[in-house]
Amino acid sequence: MRPRSQGTRKVINFLSLLASGCAALIGIAFLIWILWDVIAQGISAINWQFFTQLPAPPGIKGGGLANAILGTIIITIIATVLGVPIGILAGTYLSEFGSGRLAATVRFLSDIFVSAPSIVIGVFVYAILVLPMHSFSGLAGGVSLAIIMIPVVTRTTEEMLRLVPNQMREAALALGAPYWHMVWNVAYRSARAGMLTGILLAIARVAGETAPLLFTALNSPYWPQGLTKPMANLTVTIFNYAMSPYSDWQAKAWGGALVITIGVLAANIFARVFIRSKKNKG
Repeated sequence: MRPRSQGTRKVINFLSLLASGCAALIGIAFLIWILWDVIAQGISAINWQFFTQLPAPPGIKGGGLANAILGTIIITIIATVLGVPIGILAGTYLSEFGSGRLAATVRFLSDIFVSAPSIVIGVFVYAILVLPMHSFSGLAGGVSLAIIMIPVVTRTTEEMLRLVPNQMREAALALGAPYWHMVWNVAYRSARAGMLTGILLAIARVAGETAPLLFTALNSPYWPQGLTKPMANLTVTIFNYAMSPYSDWQAKAWGGALVITIGVLAANIFARVFIRSKKNKG
């Protein structure tokens, strides 16, 4: 096999860079298009009543999505409280202790669940929680989102902890620190920026999930009445309003989409800025 000439390599390199640049520009163009469309369509629905009032009856203008916003916050908090500790502990096990078949199995399952259809997780939680409880509930919705979060946090935690130099671990252990103390005060402190970024990205991902909540939390036109009752949430409300024949509901669906988009975008930007500031300080 004859080696390629320098001119041929330059042409191939230029074409590769050109194709990569065009693909990036296409992706950015679609992202800007989507953001512009959501902002243009949804900004008209944003007002004080949108954040403070309950939904109006079908066919009547006015009202807001305050209950759905509150329900989304509650369900996301439940998912975070349940999913983040499990994900961090699992990632710590894989990084610090996992080297056998069990660790390989956990990694394999984590990779599967990262790409698993969320609707499958919704059906699973429906079978193990909603049917035994005989009711849709915010708790079931939080559990379904927590299951989606766990593999993301697990893999992020593992990768961030693996980036911590072994010399730091060995130095702490050489000073007589117990292993758990080394993990808590050395490994976690060194990797906390990346771990927090993974947590924020996991929260941003589940904040826009609709399919699992259709089978678990369902929806409600009222304020949240308890974790064991059906709970309003933005994503299912957007789905219902967008499919309705009422123009006011369709406008509020765009407004809800704008709120979720801004929330997810803010979480991503905060994660990037936070980790960059931590790197600069380090």
